[in-house]
Amino acid sequence: METTGRLGERGVAAAAQGMPADARRSVDGYLMAGFPWYGLDEAFTGPRWLMRVGAAADGIVEYGSTGHGEEPSLKVETDMDQQRFTVVVTVASRPGRDSADGTGKLEATSVSSAAWLAGSGLLSCTWPTRMERALRQDWLDQQTAIAWELADDLAGESWSQLSLPVDGVPTDFHYRESEYGWVLAGTAGEDVHIGAYGRGVSAYGLGFAVVKDITRYDS
Repeated sequence: METTGRLGERGVAAAAQGMPADARRSVDGYLMAGFPWYGLDEAFTGPRWLMRVGAAADGIVEYGSTGHGEEPSLKVETDMDQQRFTVVVTVASRPGRDSADGTGKLEATSVSSAAWLAGSGLLSCTWPTRMERALRQDWLDQQTAIAWELADDLAGESWSQLSLPVDGVPTDFHYRESEYGWVLAGTAGEDVHIGAYGRGVSAYGLGFAVVKDITRYDS
């Protein structure tokens, strides 16, 4: 995450989340990652599907998402209130470092990184499709800026604490709800941070676990 280009990062992050099936990447990007992927644990028995991975300029995979339930759709005829899905975002834990081309710095990843990716992901698949076209981008820009500010203030009053199991171990997450759904973020061990977002599904009964076979999601 470049310290000199957060606006650019916002666009990339939003594009990598909440994408419909025809815009998804194959499982290949997930297999290239040097960190474990997370999804819902075995208590979830519904459909599982891949979204997209995000990579640095040098091609190293930095984050990606796994989907559970109904794939979100932005089609005008879709009733947003009837959609039920949970997306789990896995972000590699990285220290601050030089960019691949040596022209800038990449920020260390953190729980805030996971919170931002989850927040922007929720927006990208729940924004009001019936809004006048001329107003959509302004609305999305405004809400995206708010999501960024919230992710940078995890100790603020907009967030509460929620304990959920990660590989069977109770883990504390930062959690918030909005009219569009819910977002949470926390850390799983030393290798990754976890973000998640959903709509039509309660976060309170969820559990997360390492995905043992990512090809299981490649339907």
